[in-house]
Amino acid sequence: MPLSRYDREVRFVLAVAALVIAGCTGPSAPSSEPPSPVSPPFRSASAPKTSPLPPPTVYASASDEPVPLADPAAEKARVLSEYAGRKPRAWGMDIAGVHTTVASKEPALALTFDACGGPGGDGYDSELIEFLRRERVNATLFLTNKWIKAHPTIAAALAAEPLFEIENHGSAHRPCSVTGRSAFDIRGTRNASEAVDEITNGALAVFAVTKQKPHFYRPGTAYFDDVCLQIANALGYEAAGFAVNGDGGTGFSRAQVKNALLKATPGSIVLLHMNHPSGATAEGVIEAVPLLRERGIKFVRLGDPNPK
Repeated sequence: MPLSRYDREVRFVLAVAALVIAGCTGPSAPSSEPPSPVSPPFRSASAPKTSPLPPPTVYASASDEPVPLADPAAEKARVLSEYAGRKPRAWGMDIAGVHTTVASKEPALALTFDACGGPGGDGYDSELIEFLRRERVNATLFLTNKWIKAHPTIAAALAAEPLFEIENHGSAHRPCSVTGRSAFDIRGTRNASEAVDEITNGALAVFAVTKQKPHFYRPGTAYFDDVCLQIANALGYEAAGFAVNGDGGTGFSRAQVKNALLKATPGSIVLLHMNHPSGATAEGVIEAVPLLRERGIKFVRLGDPNPK
């Protein structure tokens, strides 16, 4: 049966949204950047757990105490000794071990905002961020090394804002793979060594502005294979995904953003973007937040303890 005009339009919008969410801007050139020059205080990390990971829903509370990074070279050697050469068996945005929800005793949503960086992805939605500040909306911001390099002063100011939790979106915004598998035409990290570098260099960039080791890692496109996810865990990071695509990678209209948020099931992690001021993310969020609060919805960060 021929598709109706409405069905064709819906499919077109979803296809465009999928392409945009993949990398905020599209494929980026392979990264040849050296490790970050940051020299954090080092400490030894505990041995990784290599048992199969169940789909978790409860997060550990983020500590207010400074959390230093382990020696990157020693950590890389340790992790590669365990994971180099392993063959992945799963691939996706919601494979076992990826957090897509938060546990809460009250109805809550976890709003997360990605800043992907790179050509066309280095924007800053000041209207959105100022709204979150003005309305005291807690949020988790996933920043790449590339975006932080483009906005060092803004990144430092965001890190100083108690409302925001700054987390790791990787160094060059690549899917988390040990085989170079692509997602939405963006090549993933090609092996375990490159995966460690992508995760670690992103963490170093976050540490440079927060003086805290990140708790969560969301790769470019939000795609993981199971081995790369285990590598992230072994390095000390939880895998952050999402349950609700809040802005279609900035491809949604104001009404679509608003409706996505209003339809979100309490406990959902919502994926949005803060690097495309020309999009409608800010407009949709600004309209949805007061309505959600009228329903008794709280806004939490991924690292928050369960609200009481």
